[in-house]
Amino acid sequence: MFGDLTGKVAIVTGAGQGIGEGIAKVFARHGASVVVATRSKGNGQQTVDDITADGGNAILVQCDVGLHSAVDDVVAQTVATYGRVDIGVHNAAIYPLHNVDDLSDDILDQTLAVNMKAAVWLTQACVPHFRQQGGGRMIFTSSVTGPRVAMPGTSHYAMSKGGMNGFIRTAALEYARDHITINGVEPGYILTAAMSELGDEEELKAMAQCIPQGHLGVPEDIAYTMLFLASDEASYLTGQTIVVDGGSTLPESQVVMDGFYDE
Repeated sequence: MFGDLTGKVAIVTGAGQGIGEGIAKVFARHGASVVVATRSKGNGQQTVDDITADGGNAILVQCDVGLHSAVDDVVAQTVATYGRVDIGVHNAAIYPLHNVDDLSDDILDQTLAVNMKAAVWLTQACVPHFRQQGGGRMIFTSSVTGPRVAMPGTSHYAMSKGGMNGFIRTAALEYARDHITINGVEPGYILTAAMSELGDEEELKAMAQCIPQGHLGVPEDIAYTMLFLASDEASYLTGQTIVVDGGSTLPESQVVMDGFYDE
């Protein structure tokens, strides 16, 4: 079966809601034992309960991935429970909207710690186990914002995702001979609770009309791309990011798209 993760153990950070929840559920549905690593105990437990009700296997590890020690503890608890770890997915992220003029050191430090530094910490903690097992997968939720496009109020978020992409490429080189692949997914507009930061229902509908496919994505769109990257079928793919955005970054300008699909 394509994307079979039977016998694999996966850590998914930020799996209490949104994209992370989707990744955890898709991985479990395809045979993985999933460690739901999230700051919110209630949301995380709901993800675990949903997975187990569907016949899957999952545990909750409550943690703040903005702390190095917490990331190390997630991996330690995973190995203590399952005896191994095969897939590390760093998906947790924050993006409080602040213009550059209003960007405090606290917000900048928190954004870089959760979004980017935690990716390094999780890799460092997983790699020794991967080496012992003869290989492994690290996968990161990046973004089109930063690496490909820009949005006012997100300079710190964009910086964290651009830095993540640089880390993906370099780490892939360093670990290639260990049979450890390092890849990422760059989501566009995905319909999650966090999208409320960008507008109300009517504004989101208008935003969707600017996407060539005409609608916002859903968490499963990212999860199934992650599933491919986690699978044996992707063993020769490393140091790459895959854009999943319904075509939103394709037009040179939105002006050229206005009215195009109405013709």
